[in-house]
This record gives sequence, C-alpha cells and structure tokens, in this order.
Amino acid sequence: MRGKTGRGERADATRELILATAERLFAEHGVFAVSNRQVSEAAGQGNNAAVGYHFGTKTDLVRAIARKHAEPVEQHRLRMVTEIGPSPGVRDWVSALVRPATDYLATLGSPTWHARFAAQAMTDPALREIMVHESLTAPSLRRIVQGLDACLADLPADVRADRADMTRQLMVHVFAERERAFALGSAAPGSTWHDAGTGLIDAMVGLWLAPVTQS
Repeated sequence: MRGKTGRGERADATRELILATAERLFAEHGVFAVSNRQVSEAAGQGNNAAVGYHFGTKTDLVRAIARKHAEPVEQHRLRMVTEIGPSPGVRDWVSALVRPATDYLATLGSPTWHARFAAQAMTDPALREIMVHESLTAPSLRRIVQGLDACLADLPADVRADRADMTRQLMVHVFAERERAFALGSAAPGSTWHDAGTGLIDAMVGLWLAPVTQS
C-alpha cells in the first residue's frame, strides 16, 4: 500500500492541531462558550471554516476528541483486566478502572487538558451521551462492572447503581481537579498521576465497601 501523499500528511497534521486546540479551549472555557471559528483561529487556520471542513459540527469535534483518548486507555485497561488473578477483590477491579486513565494522563506531559475537557463535556446532557458512548461503554468496563457485581453480590442492586454513579462522578471530577493543580503548579510537592490514582482507588474502594444504612 502506498504511503500518504504530502497533502494527506498535511491534512492529518491539521486535524491533530485542531483537536489539540479545541480540547484546550473547551477545557478552559467550556464547550459551548467556544465557537468553531474561534477554534480555527486559535489553531492558526486561515480558513475559519477549517473545523467544519475537517470534522463537521461541534458535536462531531467533541466525539473525535473523546475517541482519540478513549482508544489508548481502553487498550491499557484490557491488558489490566486480562492480568487480574483468579480470585480478584474490589480493589483489583477498581485499580483496573482507575490506573489506565492516570497512567495515560501521565504520558501526555504537562500541561494536559483532557480531564478538564471531559468534565466540561459531561455537564451537558447531549455531550454527556457522547462521552459515555465513547469512553464508558468499552468492553473492559463491562468486564469490570461484572467483576464488581460478583464481589458485591450482597449489596442491594439499587445501592450498587447509586455507588456506580458516585464512582463515575469521582473519576471525572477528581481527574479534572488534579489536572488543573498539575497545570497550575499547585499540586503537593512530589505529587504525581500515580499518587492521584492511588488516592482515588483508596477512596473508591471505601465507597464500594461502606456499610448500608437501613432506613
């Protein structure tokens, strides 16, 4: 198969530049506060319709950003799920949920914008559906849910559902706050994404194993 032409390579580079620029602007200002025209201008595109040309609508652009990050995280998470031992506990499954995301964010250097972008997108009902579809319906996550259900079979179904929602909220917003702290240099000295992951895993295991108050 012949390689891409110079024109094709330039188009790919432009797409990546637009994705990175949009993610940063969306993370800083919110998705609907930033127009496609502003993204094009900030990405240095002479054609202000560059976003529409390369991606289509803003919704398509958000989907492309989510998909770009979801794939490497999913590959890491699949490996972790595969490597879980024969008698896993709650912490094993929670670690497989959290570590791939924090490990991936650590590879992106500093500053990163993805966690804050995800938090912004998750606040809008329409965009939330996209984020859930691209990031939260992966095969590895379904396996983790099954594993947690098996470990927590005595926990009432409605309580499991409630705590699953709490878990999602914790991941989205803790990641965003840690990313902001790292970007601003206000994180605790020596703090890393690995440390952030450890703290979140501790908290989420405690959440899942907390007693249930009988009303």
